[in-house]
Amino acid sequence: MSAPAAETAWSRACLAAALFALDPAGCGGVVVRARPGPARDAWLARLRALWPAAAPMPRLPAGIGDENLLGGLDLPATLRTGRAVLRPGLLAQADGGAVIVPMAERLPPGTASRIAQALDTGEVGIARDGLAARLPARCGLVLLNESEEAEEALPAALADRAALWLDLDAVRLPDLTAALPAADPAAARVRLDRVACEAGAVDLLCRTALALGIASLRAPLLALRVARLHAALAGRDAVAQEDLAAAAALVLAPRALQRPAEPDIPDSDPAEPPPDSETEPSAGEGSAAQDRVLAAAAAAIPPGLLARLLTGAGPRPRAPSAGRAGAAAAQPRRGRPAGARPGDPRRGRLALVETLRAAAPWQRLRGSPAGRVVVRPEDVRIRRLVQRTETTTIFAVDASGSAALERLAEAKGAVELLLAECYVRRDRVALIAFRGREADLLLPPTRSLVRAKRALAGLPGGGGTPLAAGIDAAAALAEGIRRGGRTPVVVLLTDGRANIARSGAPGRAAAAADALEAAWALAARGTRALLIDTAFLPQEAAGRLAAAMAAHYLPMPQADAARLSRAVRRETAARG
Repeated sequence: MSAPAAETAWSRACLAAALFALDPAGCGGVVVRARPGPARDAWLARLRALWPAAAPMPRLPAGIGDENLLGGLDLPATLRTGRAVLRPGLLAQADGGAVIVPMAERLPPGTASRIAQALDTGEVGIARDGLAARLPARCGLVLLNESEEAEEALPAALADRAALWLDLDAVRLPDLTAALPAADPAAARVRLDRVACEAGAVDLLCRTALALGIASLRAPLLALRVARLHAALAGRDAVAQEDLAAAAALVLAPRALQRPAEPDIPDSDPAEPPPDSETEPSAGEGSAAQDRVLAAAAAAIPPGLLARLLTGAGPRPRAPSAGRAGAAAAQPRRGRPAGARPGDPRRGRLALVETLRAAAPWQRLRGSPAGRVVVRPEDVRIRRLVQRTETTTIFAVDASGSAALERLAEAKGAVELLLAECYVRRDRVALIAFRGREADLLLPPTRSLVRAKRALAGLPGGGGTPLAAGIDAAAALAEGIRRGGRTPVVVLLTDGRANIARSGAPGRAAAAADALEAAWALAARGTRALLIDTAFLPQEAAGRLAAAMAAHYLPMPQADAARLSRAVRRETAARG
């Protein structure tokens, strides 16, 4: 079997499918970055063709709950028998196989952490509804990453535990019909337990991971497992350099965070006899083996990753959804279901299934007649409903000074961009401008793009900087929004250099003191805030003001409307 560096992307993907099919639990998982299409369908068909007939491969439904994921009470069987009957969850049902996770980049953090715990322990623990049990759940994951933007990423807990990372976007359609080497998974599974590995191979993989900037200890351990699987698939009883090179290309290369340094070539000693050409050095001996494995890993690094590393751009974290900025509040009658709790059905919605589930294990002790269920007040459960409040973003814009027109143009563009998105999310935007001696509410909270453009077109500029008045006006508007049941977020655009006090009198010292006092009052109300420094260079006064407001400080000396809009969405969502 040829080295992965010399193979096409499709042949490497098929090799990864064969290795994963040999030992899904040992590999942990395989990350497949590909949008729905022929390449992904062909790879999944290849995996199913290599899959053992008796091994399960269920699909993870979107929005799965803990009861279906981990297991819980089998309500029909419990009511029929009068005793608590356990129903295994999806992870326990996949024991000995794998779970396909579509749209894995959108997996909730709680679900991802529970799956990661099952991967680490090989079992799931159930302690609910009067049940306590531990079920085996040794399985792997097929994480389908369908993201279209580079900011979206898989849950780190699952991606770190997946040995194989694939990118099928580089697969060409003609490659899908190419002939591939035949694999014998059954014979490889029999041979796997007796595949030997020298101690030098572990050191070689660790050095390769270090050269690629990989800090995780799981990466070389998973690479060693993949090397043993590759040796078993190739019919070898010991790990060779070809197996280590394949493992470095499939496991370590996609995780690379830096380019490996060029190996030093020592001067040859003419007095040293030439090496025996008939004897191949074992895996891990000398620098030649390390250079070969490192070269295979470097050749398999995705070109896009190399381009980002060469330009000095690191991986960007996943951008949170801006529509989640509103605070979640418990509601008795309205909202999204968020579980159940004991309570009075007159003060909430009755959760019938949860009530029966609480009463079912006690039917034999209560002596309930056949065909009837005895429900007591302590069994009654009501729905927990959570309703996310609407978000209102308040722009407080410094409209003073000679550079006001440039800053106001940025604010106008940002407000127009946010209004278009708020129309979809049903959020609101307000605009306050402060100049001269006072602050004016130019745009009350609204979703109307027409009203916003009309207000922004007449936004004046010039005069003094009544910074305290602007913060006070934003705080008063935020308080009214909060009383109305919405979530306010204040975005202050200023350079922080106040020169008009609250009294209207000029003076930088008094104006700065009043601005800090107003900022402290805003923070005391618990209002979320973001301060954008609009000066050409970051100002110390703006930084002190942001600290007093308990706001995130964002210096944007060369901001444009698009960058400002993205920054506001990111900060409001991250603090929601």
